[in-house]
Amino acid sequence: MATGGSAQPSTAGDPRLASALPWVARLPTGTKLFLILSLCLAPLAMIAIAATLQTTRLSDAETRARLRLTSAESARAIAIEVSGEMRALQLAAQALHVDPRDLASCARVQGVFAQAVGGGRFSITDRTGQVICGASLGIAGTVPGGKGDIRAVLVGDQGVLLALAPAPTRLNAQAFFPTARLSALVRPSGPASTFESTLQLRGDEIRLLRGPEAGSLGRFETIRTEVGIAQLTLLTRIRSAPISSSLIVALLLPLLMWVAAAGISWLVVDRLLIRPLRRLRASAAAFTPGQVIEVGADGPLPAAEIRELGDTFRAISRTVAIHEAGLAEGLVRQTKLTREVHHRVKNNLQVISSLISFHARGAPSADATAAYSSIQRRVDALAVVHRNHFAENEENRGLNLRTMIGELAANLRASAPEGASGLGITLEVESLMVNQDIAVAVAFLITETVELAMNCDPSAQVRIAVRTAADEADRATLRVVSRALIESETLSELVRTRYARVMQGLSRQLRAPLHHDPLAGIYEIGFGTVGRA
Repeated sequence: MATGGSAQPSTAGDPRLASALPWVARLPTGTKLFLILSLCLAPLAMIAIAATLQTTRLSDAETRARLRLTSAESARAIAIEVSGEMRALQLAAQALHVDPRDLASCARVQGVFAQAVGGGRFSITDRTGQVICGASLGIAGTVPGGKGDIRAVLVGDQGVLLALAPAPTRLNAQAFFPTARLSALVRPSGPASTFESTLQLRGDEIRLLRGPEAGSLGRFETIRTEVGIAQLTLLTRIRSAPISSSLIVALLLPLLMWVAAAGISWLVVDRLLIRPLRRLRASAAAFTPGQVIEVGADGPLPAAEIRELGDTFRAISRTVAIHEAGLAEGLVRQTKLTREVHHRVKNNLQVISSLISFHARGAPSADATAAYSSIQRRVDALAVVHRNHFAENEENRGLNLRTMIGELAANLRASAPEGASGLGITLEVESLMVNQDIAVAVAFLITETVELAMNCDPSAQVRIAVRTAADEADRATLRVVSRALIESETLSELVRTRYARVMQGLSRQLRAPLHHDPLAGIYEIGFGTVGRA
């Protein structure tokens, strides 16, 4: 009666769970252990990998922030420097348009370009190409038309050529900014070797800063920034954290630790528990009575409990072997004693039979002699049973009916009265084995029926048949057939006065009815057997 909380149903022996996962039950214990450890350690490995990837993402985000700041500063530096000089050039062009001899305006713009670090040239020409201010640029190339006050063209990898729109001054004002000067403008305050800057315009580009070369596993962050002058674009690229060997190791190490932990755990459990238990099971399965279980020695590696269990099995098997040997010896002694008992009983019955035969020869009348002979035949029948017991095998499996009934028939013919010298007994007996109780009852029943036939007809011909039943392998039928057993007054009188009670008692001992066919002269009864000889 439960006194605690509500009982929880157990799923350990739930057939529904076993049918839902039939493949799990078929897996070896080592495989189950490896799968369980893998499932338990997999979240830890995933967390470690996620942490490594998160660290890489944070590093990439920091790199992108630095890149945006650097690109904006570089573009702003170019825009401020170039815009200032182009503004001075535009003012000078406007002044010279009003007064071509305005030397002060030309000197001011020359001073602005002269102050620039890295150099720079300009020229202001009229419609005929005559230089009014500055100097000839000496650059092969023209600035294409377009919208806006300032237009630009990239001159190979030399630099950028900028031109002011001719209206409303009708003068042509151009300025050339070399690559070295632009590189100095975009060079960041930090380490310049980590950045790469490129100035782009309508598909053309000039490399201002050259960054490190990308390896096979290199990774870069790139950003485009509009300079704000003549559609110029500054492309800035910085190398982010590369896929280096340390990153690969950081990503693979959790997986390797996961596999190694599961594998080592499986190996340890397999060596310490599973394999010794499997060897112990094999030794126990191969055990036969009388042997001693010897478990293979694995040294101190298996678990102490399993070694102790193996020692216990060895001690138990040794004890069982000793007991088996004692039982076998006792069985041999008991068998010899039983054989000796049956031998002495047989000898005693033979002595009794000899005494009865001795008294029969001195009987005063024929009726007394017949009575002695009848008693002697029954004693001989019992002696035959005891003589055949343990006659063929040390291990008693029963009595052989064919041998026993053959010897019994010989004794019946030998003990027949003088007037029954023509008695004939024919045997049709299968080689069957019966226990002693059945053998005694069968022997007495054959003796009674043959004697009944002799008393009805001293020259009777008797056929004794024993065959197995057709529908039952462990049953047989005894049939005694003789014309002397056909219904007659003598037969009825003898059965009623002498044989009926004995034959009915024998049929009860055999636990089967005794059938008599008065027309064919047949007595028939069934009995159990223990096998064939």
